[in-house]
Amino acid sequence: MKLSEIKSELKTLDTIAFQLPNGELVPNHFHVTEVGKITKDFIDCGGTVRHEEVVNFQLWEANDYDHRLHPEKLLSIIKLSEKVLNIADLDIEVEYQGDTIGKFGLDFDGKNFLLTTKQTDCLAKDNCGIPSEKPKVRLSDLQKQSSCCTPDSGCC
Repeated sequence: MKLSEIKSELKTLDTIAFQLPNGELVPNHFHVTEVGKITKDFIDCGGTVRHEEVVNFQLWEANDYDHRLHPEKLLSIIKLSEKVLNIADLDIEVEYQGDTIGKFGLDFDGKNFLLTTKQTDCLAKDNCGIPSEKPKVRLSDLQKQSSCCTPDSGCC
């Protein structure tokens, strides 16, 4: 989800809810403690220099059960961050504390903002010798296609 998309969705909502990949909701007394721009410059395993930027939201919860972040407040925090930090319309990454800090993508299902799982990946598979994945074949499908080794085939 891009920054422009969350801003658009926030304008239509009365309340904000974030849902974890396992279906549980982040407790509704969460705070958005940071809205920022993360810049990552790195070299992948194939030697290619890369540059990435994302907007980062950090969700945090405490025992402040009376606190509720309203959509218009988050929208004002986002607008201030855009102005002060010169944030473009970037993809959003969300940090949330589980057993350790988790990084999530963000989506929206019409009601809740969905924290989506992220995966590591090799960005230079063609340069670093990672073989392409072979197609998975079901043995039962192979037996259906082959008439070899039937009692009348003479192969045994």
